[in-house]
Amino acid sequence: MRKILPIFFSLFLFSFSVMANSISGTIISEETGELITGALIRIEGTKYQAVSGLDGSFTIKDIPAGEYDLVVSMVGFHTSSKKIKLDQQRQSVDFELKTARTSLNEVTVTGSKNGDAAARNREKASSKVLNIVSARTIEISPDLTVANVIQRVSGITVERNNTGDGQYALLRGMDKRYNYTLINGVKIPSPDNKNRFVPLDIFPAEMLERLEVFKSLTPDMEGDGIGGAVNLVMKDAPEKLQVSANIATGVNSLFFDRPFRTFNKDLRESKSPYELLGSKYPAKPRDFNPDYLNPKDASFRPNIYAGVSAGQRFFKNKLGVLIAGTYQNSLRGSNSTDFPYTTATSDASNLPVLTVVNNRNFSEEQVRAGVHARLDYRLSPNHQFQWYNALLNLTAAQVREERKTDFTIGYNPAEGNYNLSYDTRLRHTHQQIINSTLKGIHHFLGNKIVADWSAVYSKASNEIPDNTSIHLVTTARNNIENPRSVVTLGGAERRWEHNTDEDKAGYLNVSYHVNNPKFTPVISAGGMYRDKQRANFFNQYDFRPLDESKPAGQQNNLIEGIDWKKFSDIKFMVFTPFGSVGNPLNYDAAEKITAGYLQGRISTDKFEILAGARLEHTNQSYLLKFPTAGVKNESEQDYTDILPSLHIKLKLTPEKSIKAAYYKAINRPGFFEIVPYRILNEEFVEAGNPELKHTVAHNIDIRYEMFPNRTEQFMIGAFYKKIQNPIEFGMVLQGQGSFYMPNNFGDATNYGAELDFTKYIYSFGFKLNYTYTNSSITTPKLFYYNNPDPQASDKVLLKNVDQTRRLTGQAAHVANFTLLYKNNEQGIDAQLSLAYTGNRLFAVSRYLDNDLWQGGFVQLDLSAEKKLAKRYVLFLKATNLAEHPGEIIHQKNKPGERPCSRI
Repeated sequence: MRKILPIFFSLFLFSFSVMANSISGTIISEETGELITGALIRIEGTKYQAVSGLDGSFTIKDIPAGEYDLVVSMVGFHTSSKKIKLDQQRQSVDFELKTARTSLNEVTVTGSKNGDAAARNREKASSKVLNIVSARTIEISPDLTVANVIQRVSGITVERNNTGDGQYALLRGMDKRYNYTLINGVKIPSPDNKNRFVPLDIFPAEMLERLEVFKSLTPDMEGDGIGGAVNLVMKDAPEKLQVSANIATGVNSLFFDRPFRTFNKDLRESKSPYELLGSKYPAKPRDFNPDYLNPKDASFRPNIYAGVSAGQRFFKNKLGVLIAGTYQNSLRGSNSTDFPYTTATSDASNLPVLTVVNNRNFSEEQVRAGVHARLDYRLSPNHQFQWYNALLNLTAAQVREERKTDFTIGYNPAEGNYNLSYDTRLRHTHQQIINSTLKGIHHFLGNKIVADWSAVYSKASNEIPDNTSIHLVTTARNNIENPRSVVTLGGAERRWEHNTDEDKAGYLNVSYHVNNPKFTPVISAGGMYRDKQRANFFNQYDFRPLDESKPAGQQNNLIEGIDWKKFSDIKFMVFTPFGSVGNPLNYDAAEKITAGYLQGRISTDKFEILAGARLEHTNQSYLLKFPTAGVKNESEQDYTDILPSLHIKLKLTPEKSIKAAYYKAINRPGFFEIVPYRILNEEFVEAGNPELKHTVAHNIDIRYEMFPNRTEQFMIGAFYKKIQNPIEFGMVLQGQGSFYMPNNFGDATNYGAELDFTKYIYSFGFKLNYTYTNSSITTPKLFYYNNPDPQASDKVLLKNVDQTRRLTGQAAHVANFTLLYKNNEQGIDAQLSLAYTGNRLFAVSRYLDNDLWQGGFVQLDLSAEKKLAKRYVLFLKATNLAEHPGEIIHQKNKPGERPCSRI
């Protein structure tokens, strides 16, 4: 028995050791360093195999001891094998696969240069504080536009339009005016009629090769990015023929509960009577198509998304061609309820009393279409030319229907007595961006001198023809509404607006690489010139109801059901037959920028320093098309800025570094802000400010970066901005009047901290980022107070007081979390994304303690892919699954207590 037990125990240990043997390792691309997901690893001649996970890792367990051939295969790569001798419980074997260049049915799939590993490599190598979203991350995300993609980046919040879609990016709590947008490193103009910032929802996400967000600027970058810059790198020509196409469909669940409202867009008048018939022609009712005024319910139809791209190289790979197109047609919308309050009560309680309830329904059909073509020609290894062209279109047909319930003195809401007003707006918007860039890259003296140049033409346009609003009123008694009638003094408006920004620019950069292996110094210099020309047109016609067939005294009282059944039946007179072309919003403007820079960089295996300065000269002017008395009919601003920059990177280890940066940046006023327009609103006069100064900011960044492997990262950093003459809107007293206008109210500060974390564990991945931001600025507000003199006729007086607050649009807390899952054997990719934006200052009021805040917003999105065959993929993208409403909160109310608006 004593002999048997040792033998049995030895056999047990032997069996255990046999069962415990395993092989593990990582599969990467030799060419790009990308971790390869989905590679098949098998032991030749056995049943043992595994598939590499999201982190490129694999494990094969329970292998008997012995000698084996370990084989790795992956589509687009050459098969690789290694002989291994398994004589220990755990053995590690890594593979670097070479990209395959053999065509498969004339279509080659190669290793990605734009996956997560390539993005991490660019972040790691950059001297700037930089975040990159790779093409693969964009592809598998739930996002359809660049505006939605960018919200996943740390430190970025997205400003949404009235349908809830992301539109503008706010970097580190700085308003959208403080960053700029590039296409392939070249600034593009904005189609927006009031501002110079670019709406990111015009760009389909699938056209991107990668998205770069620069949070610090170097001297070779344009200097008007206090918040940073966004660079959209478009797809490039592949080495071999690649053809891809996708088509998708979906629905908006909002329209399960209510109909989608639309109108006949073809009936709109593309030009106003003034444009068609001249300035001396008095417009008549027959000049305006009444059938355009009728909104209607649309039948159900799904959303459509499609894209196609094709690329190849010719003439022994010297000429590369890529053509890509995308089309998106979607139905968007939102429902909102607005609850304004007042403390003017009839008793001594001084409690807020509900006075008005606004219910708004938005229905909008959005059509995005984009085409981009890229050609590059390799004249020789040292000389290359590129020609990029893009055409981007966005059309939006929106119906906004508003029902306002007004509880005023003499009307008791408890008894169902109140006033009602109905406003309907039909708006068709067409925005377009055209860009053509010719670029050359040249190497001289054995790559010691590198020069690149660009010649750029861009044009952005915005057209809103026949923007129509109709106003109705009625009353309710005992909750029964009386028939509606057209507002007598202002029943309708029809407005035409269009503007174009045309840019012609040239860039030149030259770098000299000094022959010093210890410090590898590089000296760079360059410059740019841009001539921007803007033309802005505005014209509005006001209408009043008039039916001359009715008896005198009743001709203006047009009642629904009696005088009209649909809007096209309403008889109007043109109250302003010549329109409003004398408005200062009819202007021409120009901006000419001349810039030059000098920078130097030295780099060792321990540190890297990049330092230099940029000089930018600005000449900005405008000319009103119709001279207006009492204002500046033309104006010119001319100024020069010197913008120093210093970036230091300490290389602690090959995977760890600390980046520190200082840069000075500016922000120029928009054309709309410096034109001396005045718009009379209900409670105030809005005005432009020709004396507005440009903003200057000093920026400091520090960030610790760690890249444990080629796709994972950990970053933590802080930033501080000292802002001189920030441009904010506030109340300004001029003479006997008070105007709501842009102004320079002094200095502001902005500071915060950021965290980025990405981790992959075989089939699962986790991405988390969080940003805290705070700021401070003081602006004047209007304050009503009781007259201390009881005998005075004016019982309430008004004065200006200063109030300190955050910068507009800033949220203190912003966080994103993404959970990824990949099952290569089943061909499944899935991603669940959560984006949180805390309470943010939505709009600055003219009155003390009356600012509007947007409540915290949570967006939950889901995307999934299922491979059906080698060339077919079924995918799903679902957004806003939590259906979290947006809340706009008065400053005097606590968040979540009594919202003044819910969307």
